[in-house]
Amino acid sequence: MPIILFGFIALYILAACNQSPKQENTASTSTQAQAPAVPDEILKLGEKTFALSCASCHKDSLGSAVPSTAILSQMSSRAIFTALSKGKMVVQAKDLSDEQRKAVAQWITKKPMRETSFPATAFTKFDLTEEDVQASYNHSGWGGNLEGTGYRTAQQAGITPQNVSTLKLKWAFGFPDGTQVRSKPAVIGKWLIVGSEFGEVYALDKDTGLIGWVFSADAAVRGAISFTKGKELTAYFADYATNVYAIDVVTGTLKWKKRAGTHPQSSVTGSVVVNDGRVYVPITSFEVVSSANADFECCTSSGGVVALDAMNGNEVWRHRVIAEEAKISGKKKNGKSFYGPSGAPVWCSPTVDVKRQLLYIGTGENYTNPPTETSDAIQAIDLKTGKLKWNFQASSHDTWNLGCPDNPNCPEKIGPDLDFGMAPLLVKTPQGKDVLVVGQKSGVVHALDPDNGKLLWQKRIGKGGMLGGVHWGMATDGELVYAANSDHPYALDLRDSSVNAAPGVFGLKIQTGEIVWKTAPAPCDTATRKVCLPANSAAPLVIPGVVFAGDINGFVRAYSTIDGSVLWQFDTVREYDGVNGIKGNGGTIDGPSPLAADGMLFVNSGYGAFGQMPGNVLLAFTVK
Repeated sequence: MPIILFGFIALYILAACNQSPKQENTASTSTQAQAPAVPDEILKLGEKTFALSCASCHKDSLGSAVPSTAILSQMSSRAIFTALSKGKMVVQAKDLSDEQRKAVAQWITKKPMRETSFPATAFTKFDLTEEDVQASYNHSGWGGNLEGTGYRTAQQAGITPQNVSTLKLKWAFGFPDGTQVRSKPAVIGKWLIVGSEFGEVYALDKDTGLIGWVFSADAAVRGAISFTKGKELTAYFADYATNVYAIDVVTGTLKWKKRAGTHPQSSVTGSVVVNDGRVYVPITSFEVVSSANADFECCTSSGGVVALDAMNGNEVWRHRVIAEEAKISGKKKNGKSFYGPSGAPVWCSPTVDVKRQLLYIGTGENYTNPPTETSDAIQAIDLKTGKLKWNFQASSHDTWNLGCPDNPNCPEKIGPDLDFGMAPLLVKTPQGKDVLVVGQKSGVVHALDPDNGKLLWQKRIGKGGMLGGVHWGMATDGELVYAANSDHPYALDLRDSSVNAAPGVFGLKIQTGEIVWKTAPAPCDTATRKVCLPANSAAPLVIPGVVFAGDINGFVRAYSTIDGSVLWQFDTVREYDGVNGIKGNGGTIDGPSPLAADGMLFVNSGYGAFGQMPGNVLLAFTVK
């Protein structure tokens, strides 16, 4: 495969890294324009200023304890300018003019610096009642509960098999200049709290889509928003640069901020989870992308989880997926040193097991040799101490990075890149037994004993591969587990010709893994869509009788949990007049599941990377 395709694939597979430095706008049906280019004179000034004033610290080489230029490039230009002018870098930038600070910000990010302005009609008064705080349909975090099941009761959802066909679009919210929409909202009464591609976090009236307040984080907020009730109502989330935030929900103001990553290329693509006074933060690494640079010293990072005190952000413990630090492990083709072991990133949200006092995570591939037993694995970690309790490895000797296949940073033996990109599901079977169920990019669904990590059953539902298998997640109602299988045609695992690709949505028995039903995505209309990729990658949502799942072609559908028949569908690929005054376009649905609450369904539309359709809208549907 051409190296450009491997690069194209690699970022997608960051099952949760999901924002390419160069996002492609390839959908003929979408008019969402790329952000304007930064003028050459500004880029030249920014590059010169950075080299003189910043490069000595913000470097990609070993030994740097500050965010690398690769991580900084994922931030918004406004966030970098703020850090230089009145934030944590103000001392280092004291001799720079505002012109130089703005130029540095735009050179690093390659994004023009401009403030977003909404019309006055886009705003409404933020008010929160006790009824809102106690609402039974409230939603927090990635899977809606500590077990990560992606399940909503009929009372919480307000949607049933009988009324699902009456779902109608109520409003659309356009994210300014957006090409990806992938933060899953929290629901608190009449309010949604949702993050965005450029770091803004919005409080939106769920009935109207109007803005109550806006908070600006330093970098993209890709994961779900979690909140806790107590003396104060607090929302928690992380940005891509590993900054973790606690904000006051009533005022939208910062309570504390702490950086969870310690490696210069650490990043967060998943969602934090909050339990019993602690915030658990999944850690991944941009090194998988930086390795495309043949001169990059590859690779030294490890995936992990950091536990922070929810009151003040202080670190409680830190777990490294790869216990040992990387060291020189061989010579590259260009004569420079390889470092390892490395990689095994944690892409998605952890899952909490209160009964066993365990935290479950999934890990990805090793970036370099030597391979470890903790890559492509499920791990159970002690909630109190951060100590590893058990480790289940599904695929061994999987070493891969963006340098493959021809770059000197590519390991000698190239692995198939079969991450666990989803949060494990902890579910009780009809017989009362706890089971941990997780899908892998290999196209295999695994069921494990949460007491010891022993395999209970495995079921292959697809061919799998770099863009195959289960990416973002599954959902379960305790009877069946519902899996979205991608088997994206761009990058399948071709090692076994006897296994066929099988994209679609599957219902499997929770006790045995037996496939009860499967529904393939509908064929594309190539006459109206330049991008035509029939595959299901986004996580599903299940309510009694109904599974909601979006597809890469931009359709969101409601499936019967009984037989997988389609009960309702909506084509999101169209233009919208955003209630906030921003023109919107729908595109590929990828990433988190839809969200159902109080008779409404909320759907992200737009995923402008990896040949998929860009878009910038959050859509709200309501039943009659």
